[in-house]
Amino acid sequence: MTTDPAHRRNIVGAAWMIAAMAAFAVEDALVKAVSDLLPVGQILTLFGLGGAAIFAGIALRQGDALVAPDVFAPAMRIRVLFEITGRLFYVLALALIPLSTATVILQATPLVVVASAALIFGERVGWRRWTAIGLGLFGVMIILRPGTEGFSALSLLALVGMLGFAGRDLASRAAPRSLSTAILGLYGFLALAVAGLLFSVWQGAAFRWPDARAAVLLVGIVLIGIGAYSCLMKAMRTGDVSAVTPFRYTRLLFGTALGIAVFGETLTLGMLVGSGLIVLSGLFILWRGQKASLRPGT
Repeated sequence: MTTDPAHRRNIVGAAWMIAAMAAFAVEDALVKAVSDLLPVGQILTLFGLGGAAIFAGIALRQGDALVAPDVFAPAMRIRVLFEITGRLFYVLALALIPLSTATVILQATPLVVVASAALIFGERVGWRRWTAIGLGLFGVMIILRPGTEGFSALSLLALVGMLGFAGRDLASRAAPRSLSTAILGLYGFLALAVAGLLFSVWQGAAFRWPDARAAVLLVGIVLIGIGAYSCLMKAMRTGDVSAVTPFRYTRLLFGTALGIAVFGETLTLGMLVGSGLIVLSGLFILWRGQKASLRPGT
């Protein structure tokens, strides 16, 4: 067994990343389960307020100011809009389509981020990575199956949610460096609560007091969501980014496994082929990006 400290850190970081992805998958499953008991807008609002309260506590413990001028920077306003879009549509997708389908489509987020970073921020992306992006997005089309009898317009909810998360990640790059991770988390969850309130008003759904089961699920969603986020931060701070990031795709395994075991979902050939293209494309882009960073100009 190796005694290389860097290698050990990467192993620990990978373990934290796998734990984070497992927790995120469980969170998604709980959201899907509670959507049968409460209106989606109410779920978003309660989840957002619970997460915001916890992140506010973390921020105060770190000595961060909850309200600062940089919070209202243009990049932060854009980030909040994308956060609302991503969270709202992804939770709607979890409520209305199979968990496995929503999870697989979400894995295309890094592909959209890389493509958008090249177009918006001028980051260099060679033809190999563009090809991989195209193949990955083709995988999404295989899963959606537009123009066929198997196409479900509800699957577009997951697609819009994925695009919202990609926009949020891009806006985070431009967010002021003075804002801590806890502050970003606080305003991300507040955006989720706002999304829930707006959707509740639009839907005209009356507030429904959670019964014991719904209350337990909601508490579980908040606690597991915070735990997942914490594990993710530990992963990124413990190991090398290039070493731990590929393990993000384990969320696909956990999500599909929960979909099959808990909700009785089945995987079609198109799902398997499409998810394979998305994951392989994402891993290739990570590898090429790391190679380019080691050898600038290639």
